[in-house]
Amino acid sequence: MDILLLTTFTAILFLLIAAAEPLAARLSIPFSVMLAAVGILIGGGAIFLLRTELTDTLNPVAEGILSLPIRSSVFMYVFLPTLIFQATLEMNIRRMLDDWVPILTLAVVAVVAATLTIGFALSWIGGLPLMVGLLIGAIVSTTDPSAVVSIFRSLSAPKRLARIVEGESLLNDAAAIALFGLFMSYVMLGVPNPSLAEALGQFPALILGGVVAGWLVARIALVLMGMFARFETAQISVSVAVPYLAYIGAEQLLGASGVIAVVAAGLVLNFMGPGRLAPAFWVNLREVWGLLAHWAGALIFILAALLIPRLLGEVRLNDLFLIGVVVVAAFVARALILFVLLPVLTGLRLSPKIKRPYRIAIMWGGLRGAVTLALALAVTESLRVPVETKRVVGILATGFTLFTLIVQGTTLRSVIGLLGLDKLSPLDRALSNQVVAVALQTVREGVASATENYDLTRETVRSEAKRFGVRLDEAVERAEAEDNAEILDRDRITLGLIALAGHEREVILLRFRERAISARLSEQALFDADRLIEGARSGGRTGYQRGARSSLRYGPAFRFAAFLRNRLGLSGTLGRMTADRFEMLLAKRFILRDLHGFIDRRIRRIHGRRVAELLHELLNRRIEAVETALEGLRLQYPGYAEELERRFIRRTALRLEEREYTAMREDGLIGSEVYTQLMEDVTRRRQQTEGRPRLDLALRKNELVRQFKLFADLDDAELKRLSREVRTRYVNADHVITRKDTPARSVFFVASGAVEQEVAGQTTRLGRGEMFGQMGVLTTRLRRTEVRAITPTSLLVLDEPGFRRLLKRSAALRQAVRDSVAGKALAGDVMDMPELQVDDSDRVKQAKAGKPGKAAPKEDPPASGAPPSDTPSPEAPPSEVPSPNAPAPEKAAPKAEPAAPAPANAAAPAPELATADGGPGQDRSDAPAGGSPARRPTDPPKTGAHT
Repeated sequence: MDILLLTTFTAILFLLIAAAEPLAARLSIPFSVMLAAVGILIGGGAIFLLRTELTDTLNPVAEGILSLPIRSSVFMYVFLPTLIFQATLEMNIRRMLDDWVPILTLAVVAVVAATLTIGFALSWIGGLPLMVGLLIGAIVSTTDPSAVVSIFRSLSAPKRLARIVEGESLLNDAAAIALFGLFMSYVMLGVPNPSLAEALGQFPALILGGVVAGWLVARIALVLMGMFARFETAQISVSVAVPYLAYIGAEQLLGASGVIAVVAAGLVLNFMGPGRLAPAFWVNLREVWGLLAHWAGALIFILAALLIPRLLGEVRLNDLFLIGVVVVAAFVARALILFVLLPVLTGLRLSPKIKRPYRIAIMWGGLRGAVTLALALAVTESLRVPVETKRVVGILATGFTLFTLIVQGTTLRSVIGLLGLDKLSPLDRALSNQVVAVALQTVREGVASATENYDLTRETVRSEAKRFGVRLDEAVERAEAEDNAEILDRDRITLGLIALAGHEREVILLRFRERAISARLSEQALFDADRLIEGARSGGRTGYQRGARSSLRYGPAFRFAAFLRNRLGLSGTLGRMTADRFEMLLAKRFILRDLHGFIDRRIRRIHGRRVAELLHELLNRRIEAVETALEGLRLQYPGYAEELERRFIRRTALRLEEREYTAMREDGLIGSEVYTQLMEDVTRRRQQTEGRPRLDLALRKNELVRQFKLFADLDDAELKRLSREVRTRYVNADHVITRKDTPARSVFFVASGAVEQEVAGQTTRLGRGEMFGQMGVLTTRLRRTEVRAITPTSLLVLDEPGFRRLLKRSAALRQAVRDSVAGKALAGDVMDMPELQVDDSDRVKQAKAGKPGKAAPKEDPPASGAPPSDTPSPEAPPSEVPSPNAPAPEKAAPKAEPAAPAPANAAAPAPELATADGGPGQDRSDAPAGGSPARRPTDPPKTGAHT
């Protein structure tokens, strides 16, 4: 084809694409359907011009159109990767995971079911060979992403419905193409038929190979884009190469699924890119890919539709009957999955519930398009496929595609309307009315201010104000009428919560645009805000609170990261996730505190004082929960939160500085040269602050052992030996460390974090520097306590032989054990143990040798070396000295003289460790011997030993 004619035809195609979008909107039909109609008209017109005897003038143009190099490889290697990659970049991965079971069911199980149903129907009813029927079933079983995504995004369909349909259309291509390759080999002449078991066994390799190829290409691309951080166009150019390298590499080098490779590459870039690339660049990248996908989707539909007249050139009456068989069988297979299998999975609690209207819309929205036509074209291009098979495959696949586009595509909007999925719920209507009322009140204030500033004519201002006032009164009346007539008190609260979560979402976007938070954190925060909105819609106050709690919960990913660290020693993943949580909690704290003003400014004006006060209370609970979670991390990693706060302050200062320079330039105070130099300096300093401080999770046992006050009286040799004997263990929040009625073989020392133990219905909390589990080891009985981590906690674990040996050498540890059993039933048995008699034997030896001991203090200080309490003991006056083996007081230890020397069996003075609230020097010696009453993790823990 002449290059001039090809260029002209391409330019005309872009003009048709531009005209098709407004025309489709005017006719209320999907954009992709309009494009398909344009392609059919062009292809049919070219065939008509060649065959007509009216004129031969346009024959060269018609021949040029029909000779376009449209091959199946063009669709599969040029257009399809672009469409799939862009859809994965726009995908909300976290929200998609909520419906991963129905998505995978529709993407894999539904494809297999449709292939088998259509194949056997064509064989039994239509008389076609079974393998030909199965080949046709594989071709038409896949929904087309270019058709489905564009249509559902153009309709006012619920977001969850659009997510499920888009996820299915992206993933089912891989299953359909794999089945197509299997059955294609059965109908080709001169090719041995493969074993079905062998073909099915290759399917996992296709998936796994595609995932590996996509992941590898995306990671390399991220490295290159990081190297080109100063050159945005270079970064975008790298991103353009990603889907094609992933697709070709998987198909040609690994023999795997190219579709899965593109999906994996897009998901990796979607998940990791926002945290590694500049926020402004990430926005521009998605906009560029949106434009590329728009062009690719339009061209693929027009070019594929050009083939339809050619593929239907030899249609017969019997072929129409076979097309009807395909249509009915496809609907039956899809209905079985949607109305039988998915409800069963929901009943087994394996899948979230999908409402019946959603399932009807999904069944009617299974459109076919360019992928089906490309697979059919691949059959017609093959020289080894019999001619009759080519004709039947081309006609049935094309006819079914036309049915889905013309019948289903044009009526999908009406079906969604009949199902009521495009209508606002009563709550949404009330919310809309109230939003309009609040917005118009604000607009009236702004208009009044503007008229005063510009000194407009009084009569004009008065007449316009009157018109605006009428509209405002009507809006307020609608809001109040809706509120009073239909909305109950609990619904008013729900409306307020939805508005509050919506404003939280806007604040997150504002902070992202101002570069106060990274793109990755903004996506997570937006995901949490969307969950709050949906939770409030479905469950009111309870759903909102459930969503708020889930945003602070440690998920399976954290548990897996902890497993990698504990079992394999790989702490990088856990470090990144913990640092992300640190930064997210700080950002969430700043955002939540800004919402109080919104409640007073907006929500109170519409919903009233009572609702506003309740929302303030709920918001304060969320802030308190965030503060508690943040404080739990401060316990583990003192100083890291302060580093993040310094980073936040520096980024805020840079943002304000950049805004000031921009304002000066717009006001003409500085020229472009000065502005460019100033912005280069700001950019340079911003790059220095973009990097997040590194969070070191490595537990250096030597340092930790030396910091424990319980080991302060050990010499260097003993400390080194102890550091070799202890094991480090990391546990997440809510993890059960020890259970009741289990053998006790180890003693645990809390290196960081906090744990909660329950014994006899009483709960105590232990923090940094404390130990538990020693009573079970010493008495060789089953444990009587259950210990659970309340924050991510790092532990030092010492086995029984090591603990007994250490007990003989550490006076502070012996005293801690005595304090822990004082006043308990087991005190006598424990006190008589040989490991705890070392101090008494030392005193006897000293007495026989005539060596006077040190003056006894007025009290035994706690074994942890904490400062004495100022609370006097009710059991004994300050002058009395309790025996080392006597039971400890029940409530508080007596006040000690500050100048009194420490007894021989007490811990040597040691630097203060950070307590449970992260502050030094706050160890308490006034706790009961058996442990402290339950308290919040932010309270300072007792230092010492507990059972």
